[in-house]
Amino acid sequence: MERRALRRFQRNRGAVVGLVIVAGLLAFAAIGPLLAGHDPNTSDFAAARDGLGGPGGPSRAHPLGLDPLFRDLASRLAHGARVSLLVGLVATAVSVSVGAVVGMVSGWAADGRAGFVDSALMRLVDVGLSFPYLLLVMAIGTALGDVTIVTILLVLGLTSWFGTARIVRSKTLQVRSLDFVVASRALGQPSWAVLLRHVLPNVAGPLIVIASASVAQMIIAESVLAYLQVGLPPPTATWGRMLQEGQRYYTVAPRLAVAPGLCIFLGVLGFNLLGEGVRDALDPKET
Repeated sequence: MERRALRRFQRNRGAVVGLVIVAGLLAFAAIGPLLAGHDPNTSDFAAARDGLGGPGGPSRAHPLGLDPLFRDLASRLAHGARVSLLVGLVATAVSVSVGAVVGMVSGWAADGRAGFVDSALMRLVDVGLSFPYLLLVMAIGTALGDVTIVTILLVLGLTSWFGTARIVRSKTLQVRSLDFVVASRALGQPSWAVLLRHVLPNVAGPLIVIASASVAQMIIAESVLAYLQVGLPPPTATWGRMLQEGQRYYTVAPRLAVAPGLCIFLGVLGFNLLGEGVRDALDPKET
């Protein structure tokens, strides 16, 4: 990020707040399980219980209390952060990579002898965009049955690149007509070299913005799958499943639902604010 863009980013309070939230979640995922000091899947039946014999509330040994199966809530939240952030970041990397390749190839092939490639890819994009994203993800997750972390990453990453491809194609159409690209082609450089050396750097800005906002979408999608019990199977700690398990106790132990819900909210808010801040910082119209 160039200096002017960096200064614009620093002046944007929302962007700074988003960066702080994201940094906090990453730190929580990295060191939270170590600080919690409990196995997220082990029940502590020897811990103090509430007046009705249920899982105890916050204590020195368990700062956020226990869940309905007497597992440490803080430890499960921290491990859930690892799952959500891993899914969000890796699935976004897959989505953005596929969308960038398809978009650049499509834009490069447009209005030429290979125009049929552009038409075929854009028709595929149109079909993909015609399906409601979360409904498509849930349908695939249900059909797969035995879901693993790799399955989640591939499903989310390979069903969310369509919008990225369309944006990159539009940007590629603009870049391919610039003088330095025309000169490179006239000098006989192969298409792949021109795409990597000249087109990709010029579409990197929009890709960064898309990636920043896409992580929030991935966190929501993973949480929805887990909430509907078509995501990672128990006892794996995920925010969505914790929310689903805790909602039935909202009258007697609201922390069981509030804690994972707050984590999901902060994750989505942080990455959305960060994405908007990066977009505004990279906008040449901003002063």
